[in-house]
Amino acid sequence: MSEKKYIVRLSEQERADLIGVVNTEERVAKRKRRRAQILLKIDEGEHGPAWTDERAAEAFDVHVVSVQKIRQQLVIEGFEATLNRKRQDPPPRRPVFDEGKERTLVALAQGEPPAGRARWTLHLLADELVRLEVVDTVSYETVRKALKKTPSIPTGRSLG
Repeated sequence: MSEKKYIVRLSEQERADLIGVVNTEERVAKRKRRRAQILLKIDEGEHGPAWTDERAAEAFDVHVVSVQKIRQQLVIEGFEATLNRKRQDPPPRRPVFDEGKERTLVALAQGEPPAGRARWTLHLLADELVRLEVVDTVSYETVRKALKKTPSIPTGRSLG
């Protein structure tokens, strides 16, 4: 076994919090409960059993690297970050349609279809939005999702 680079020493308050997570009757995420159990067992502090990474990995049916990563995260990022999931800050991509562009799409979908067509298709709507320079590029799937979240949009001419 190699020398441990990150040593886990929990305070009394942290141990109490982890024991509370493990013993709670309420619903707790499986990942959170398992991390709490692992942290309690690898604690090398005054009251900790100081299990090896290999023993903890075997006991909780995880890979040794997972235990090492939990140990590393606790030392580097802190107690809360290790126990709780990180929230995603910004969305990974900016939305293609803002309110104005969405209104343009809805108006286009409710309007007259192109000559020779009985109704608008998603591909036609996407191409028309690019042609009108409402957006630079857009896929038919993005158009579908935008139309789906708008209540009751008839895409063909009304017969009544």
